[in-house]
Amino acid sequence: MRILHTADWHIGQTLNGWSRDHEHRAFLDRLHDVILAEDVDALLVAGDVFDGINPSGEAQRLLYGAIARMVRSQPHLQIILTAGNHDPAQRLEAPEAVLNELGVHVLGTLRRDAGGVDLDRHLIPLRDRHGAIRAHVLAVPFLRQADLPGLHLGAEQGDEPAITVAVRALHREMSEAAVARAGGLPLLAMGHLTCSGGLASEGAERRILIGGEHAVPPDVFPAELGYVALGHLHRPQSLDGGRVRYSGSAFPLSASEIAYDHGVTLIDLTDGIAHRHVPIDRPVQMFRLPPSGHGKLEDVLAGLVKLALDPDTPRDEQPFVYLSLTADRPATMLAAEIETLMERTPARLAGLSIIRNDQPAGERPPATLAETSPEDLFLSAFAEVHGTPPDPHHLAAFRDALSEA
Repeated sequence: MRILHTADWHIGQTLNGWSRDHEHRAFLDRLHDVILAEDVDALLVAGDVFDGINPSGEAQRLLYGAIARMVRSQPHLQIILTAGNHDPAQRLEAPEAVLNELGVHVLGTLRRDAGGVDLDRHLIPLRDRHGAIRAHVLAVPFLRQADLPGLHLGAEQGDEPAITVAVRALHREMSEAAVARAGGLPLLAMGHLTCSGGLASEGAERRILIGGEHAVPPDVFPAELGYVALGHLHRPQSLDGGRVRYSGSAFPLSASEIAYDHGVTLIDLTDGIAHRHVPIDRPVQMFRLPPSGHGKLEDVLAGLVKLALDPDTPRDEQPFVYLSLTADRPATMLAAEIETLMERTPARLAGLSIIRNDQPAGERPPATLAETSPEDLFLSAFAEVHGTPPDPHHLAAFRDALSEA
């Protein structure tokens, strides 16, 4: 049996005001090609399907159009989507009744019944093209504080933070129940969180804070889980000897991801569980000028010339560029010059950083041109004022206000 693991599509993302719909269409087309070429039986999408809690109509059309095309071309394909911290969990689940008829499972929230986590919903059998069950997937969406009833913030929990203890207990409970049902078949899991030891993308991934903690060790996933398909970190990487893996984002979502080898992870179930990275070419190039640090305007201009950009490239296919300048004249003047320059350059400005020669190094913008989201600012300000991160009600109210702004 062959399974494809992907995550962090962020459909609907914009970069400095530029739509990335063209890139998402190209990525989803390429994903469709990989599914057919590799004869994939199941597709796992581990969160952050959308970029925000209020996806546009076009973003939703992109997602559901891609799903329809995949199941039409590969009728036996099963698809499992779980929500990430960017996703509108309830909205993602809304068309569930229709999607289930197509072999698509959508899990936006963790559901419980009288006996605990509802395994009838969260433990999904994977069938081959002949209908035989070959494995099971324990599908877990992004966990919020309310999903961890055993969590006691600030309580002493031995050598581990309270959040680690609670997450470990939840996965142990679910895994034990799943093993009892799996009948000895391979057991995989999905999740959306930060594991310690994973390499994050500066400025691209929100720090998920519960009880002041944002990362848990990969061994919170019991050994009975033969493969753990994670989302949230955008760099493709494996932890815990390869058993726990981030497939990475679809293409660069910020300057810090320019050097990543973006792609998806192909999992083969034969005598065991083996996986390999399948690179996917980025639909649009992304550059940083200069490649590191800051440079004078003339150096940046020389760098643009060296790129040999095609003036006939359609606007939505033009590369993104991040520019980092050293100010030898007022920053407003430099910014105006850059704006004029970009109007006649077949490229799109993704970010601009300007520093003064006399600006202390500690006060300079980070070399990666990290972008701070409104939610990151809210999390930081709330924690500074109240001494604790916001609870889900505060965060939901902020997101609602932001979507209406």
